[in-house]
Amino acid sequence: MTKTGIQETFHLGSGTSTTLETGKIARQADGAVVLTHGNTMIMATVVSRRETNKGMNFLPLTVEYKEKYAAAGRFPGGFFKREARPSEYEILISRLIDRALRPLFPKDYRSETQVLVSLISADRDQAPDAYACLAASAALQVSDIPVSEPVSEVRVVKINGDFLINPLISETNDASIELMVAGTMDNVVMVEGEMEEVQEEDMMEAIKAAHAAIKVQCLAQKELRKKVEAEKGPITTREYEKEEEDLELKEKVKQATYDQVIELTKKAVSDKHERSAMYSKIIDDFLEGMSEEEREEKEDLAKAYYFDVQKDAIRNLTMDDRIRLDGRALDEIREIWSEVDYLPSAHGSALFTRGETQSLTTVTLGSKMDEQVIDGAVIEEKQDFILHYNFPPFCTGEAKPKMFTSRREHGHGNLALRALKPIMPETEDNPYTIRVVSDILESNGSSSMATVCAGSMALMDAGVKIKKPVSGIAMGLISDGESGRYAVLSDILGDEDHLGDMDFKVTGTRDGITACQMDIKVDGLSYKVMGEALNQAKKGRLHILDKMEETIDAPRSDYKDFVPRIESLIIAKEFIGAIIGPGGKVIQEIQNETNTTLNIEEIGEFGHVSIMSPDKESIMEAKKRIQLITTIPEVGEVYKGKVKNIVPFGAFVEILPGKEGLLHISELEWRRVGNVEDVLQSGQEVEVKLIEVDKRSGKLKLSRKALLPKPERN
Repeated sequence: MTKTGIQETFHLGSGTSTTLETGKIARQADGAVVLTHGNTMIMATVVSRRETNKGMNFLPLTVEYKEKYAAAGRFPGGFFKREARPSEYEILISRLIDRALRPLFPKDYRSETQVLVSLISADRDQAPDAYACLAASAALQVSDIPVSEPVSEVRVVKINGDFLINPLISETNDASIELMVAGTMDNVVMVEGEMEEVQEEDMMEAIKAAHAAIKVQCLAQKELRKKVEAEKGPITTREYEKEEEDLELKEKVKQATYDQVIELTKKAVSDKHERSAMYSKIIDDFLEGMSEEEREEKEDLAKAYYFDVQKDAIRNLTMDDRIRLDGRALDEIREIWSEVDYLPSAHGSALFTRGETQSLTTVTLGSKMDEQVIDGAVIEEKQDFILHYNFPPFCTGEAKPKMFTSRREHGHGNLALRALKPIMPETEDNPYTIRVVSDILESNGSSSMATVCAGSMALMDAGVKIKKPVSGIAMGLISDGESGRYAVLSDILGDEDHLGDMDFKVTGTRDGITACQMDIKVDGLSYKVMGEALNQAKKGRLHILDKMEETIDAPRSDYKDFVPRIESLIIAKEFIGAIIGPGGKVIQEIQNETNTTLNIEEIGEFGHVSIMSPDKESIMEAKKRIQLITTIPEVGEVYKGKVKNIVPFGAFVEILPGKEGLLHISELEWRRVGNVEDVLQSGQEVEVKLIEVDKRSGKLKLSRKALLPKPERN
């Protein structure tokens, strides 16, 4: 007997239908939904504790996306044949879901909540990340957890002038725009993706196309909830314990501190730590006026109210008087300085500083053997461009444990990778595997964008022939929905990010946008304001590019002297085995004797051999040996060979690496030879002529006497 759950099915255009089903599996979770799209199936569950985590000032939400290898009929790679720590791909999808779901919860909700999303059936040509957020949101919608409304997420690509929603993986190769967009019925809440130097108007059109599809998916979630209520009764949103407000204390804090915050903000203190200490003194002075008993009871609450006052005062000052925390104009960029070749032993390096944000970025050039292997349940590939981003605690003046790479580091590194990828040289112009590493040494606003700038400069310092330099900028927004006031901020500080309504990072060349990441924290952000932010970001990007180009404006004409050179050879596929040799003997000999590193790949009907060494002469010697191996012996040619083995009827002579022929005893000399060893010894070099290649066996027949003068008859 087969049980069917409650289902809702919808279509996007003429594509494959998508079904949301609940009530069939994982029924002890607060909410569980299985999404089916073709052969792709995603299970999403959500559980939230009934108890409130008292003392917390944030939502303890955990989102985990996991791919089951069995979903694609595969074994996990590595020694342990089970799914273990999440891959970077899974972490990035988890972040996409988290950023879309988190704004849905009430601001005072403090119950520990866990959203688990699993790929349980996979289609190798269907990217599951485009459906993961939809499944997660649907699970919330069929639960009693207090969320405001459904949200969904889609991938939008532009190919040949047309926008496609959630295309097949094989359809995205030629896309000029590829964005992940999340939104509710009324608002876009998140955008992330990469582009091929597109204009701001094109990006806006892509977001609008994505939002139209998102509305269909949000409506489907509402219909699913209605069907659940029709079968099981109304879903009553659970009650949760809310923090009690002390309205009298709240008003006292505002009366005592609001004007002080305004006056301090007008002083435009640029140093982050100094400014923070001055703001802290305001609330400390207020607390000093409280009795010891009152302070012990209400200090934390007073500080929370002060944070709200501080946020409100600074926002109003920015919108009304156009005054920012550090005194800059709304569109003004902080001071920039930079240098390249900072690290003498690195293949490429750059130090980029903008205000109190600083990135030290290095470039390392390696061979094909250094490529990153991606072994996912759906995606299996090799990457020859890698970017890693590190955010150590000291960059913000903190001392705290650093045990592993954080999700934030994965996310910021991925954004910088997307920004630089479109300007990387084509494969034929770049034989290297390239690793870029950004170490953030100072941070006060948009270290990911500093990574993009430093990465672009370090690549040029390394001599990598990038197409164009790329810069990046973080934009912010402070707005008031009731009055319609707003202010768009360029190059935001960390504090402006925290108190603002939008974090919008944009990267690009002089000719267009290459990547973006946007998180919107308020409802009702209009496309008009979004467009204004994009145009203001373009102005800032170009200013930053000007500053970068004062230091370096084009790739170096050549790599540095100590950088390994790589040259490539294309050979017939049948010679790959001969170059490798039995057990790798031949290729190891070439590498050891020429001080090179060789890599061989079979691509189509040919073999591609990469030869890597810091020494040009070593490369030439290795190339010469490979060419000898791949040379086809020609009848009539004379070769200098080595006697490998002597037998009673002749000798086997190696005329080319791996190619031996028989020098028959009758072909040694014109005179009759009774014993081969009277003429030749093993290991002796001898000149021979190739006189025949057997058509059936391919065996080579050699002659020595053909090179000797024929004796005259008496």
